[in-house]
Amino acid sequence: MPNMEISLEALRRRTGVKWTDYPEDVIPAWIADLDFPVAEPIKQAVNDVMAREDFGYIARDAQLKLAQAYSERMQARCGWKPDPELTQSFGDLIQALRAAVATFSDAGDGIVIQTPIYHPFLDIVSEMERLLVDNPMQVGPQGYAVDVEGLKRSVTSDTRMLLLCNPHNPTGRVLTRRELEQIASIAIKNDLIVVSDEVHSDLVFPGQAHIPIASLSPAIAKRTITLSSASKAFNIAGLKCALMHFGHADLMHRHLDGFHPRLLGPPNVFGIEATLAAWRNGDDWLAALLEQLDRNRNRISEVLSERAPEIRYFQPEASFLAWLDCTSLELDSAPYDFFLEEARVGLSDGREFSSYTDHFVRLNFATPGPVLDEILDRMMTAVANRRRRAG
Repeated sequence: MPNMEISLEALRRRTGVKWTDYPEDVIPAWIADLDFPVAEPIKQAVNDVMAREDFGYIARDAQLKLAQAYSERMQARCGWKPDPELTQSFGDLIQALRAAVATFSDAGDGIVIQTPIYHPFLDIVSEMERLLVDNPMQVGPQGYAVDVEGLKRSVTSDTRMLLLCNPHNPTGRVLTRRELEQIASIAIKNDLIVVSDEVHSDLVFPGQAHIPIASLSPAIAKRTITLSSASKAFNIAGLKCALMHFGHADLMHRHLDGFHPRLLGPPNVFGIEATLAAWRNGDDWLAALLEQLDRNRNRISEVLSERAPEIRYFQPEASFLAWLDCTSLELDSAPYDFFLEEARVGLSDGREFSSYTDHFVRLNFATPGPVLDEILDRMMTAVANRRRRAG
């Protein structure tokens, strides 16, 4: 069984942004890095590159191997076989998202987004002077769902694109086939380009299945750009390697005509070799990770039920992000500020994910059990102390 244990002290020695952005008395639970040892096949692949001193320019063959590995993985896990010839590799997924928006829309065009959403989606629309067409997720007794009727009403003749995040960040929803078919139908009817960020697709919990929207039919595939990477599931974001798959050759040619691939930049040799190792030899480690994440999401449910039932939390169906609605706590400040000051826990601020989620925070629970318990205890103690002060 792969080792998933790492101490808080060892985590504090890491030099990435997650563990250096706050003072040492704060436990960070925000940015989507994993607090676990990296899979051994990945470490071996990186060490092999070091041993060969293989730091030259990337060969075209290496990028083709990456595209082929992605195709094989999608076929094995999702029953979908994307064409490697229609797959480009590059360094940064958000940069590719920005490139797609630049290619397939103009300033003033409408871009549909399902909020709340990972904030770079919103930043791109704003910074590139596109019009945000906000279609908020619906919240029901069982959790979040796509507002299909709202989506139909939102799209106008000025709407050009639909940006999809599936599995969804921050709610953790895995969209059903029915939801995806409805979205696809609307996109086809209104001639929308779909960009689907599927970077969390390896992190789906038992009972759920990830379905790439491009796999539904040739009609939706021909207008869909799928973004993917091993970065989230295998904790290699800093190695800079991602993929952009075009569902049809015409779509890829339109993109190449509008945005030269050299502006994106290729992945580096470490990123390619680490991704190949992850997808070809990392599934035992991934299974152990998912077991730990499953325990952690259940632990959050238990603690909130016992100590802070006012906080609404729907267990995510994928990934490692808990979307916490703290409205009923009736705090005097934003939950992000409250938990940072009163609990010394650094969460993601709900205000970044939409214009209406001021009372939310996102908690990254991809951390060893003892660290998660410390995070939750600090938060629950802060809530209890506030109750006493208010009572």
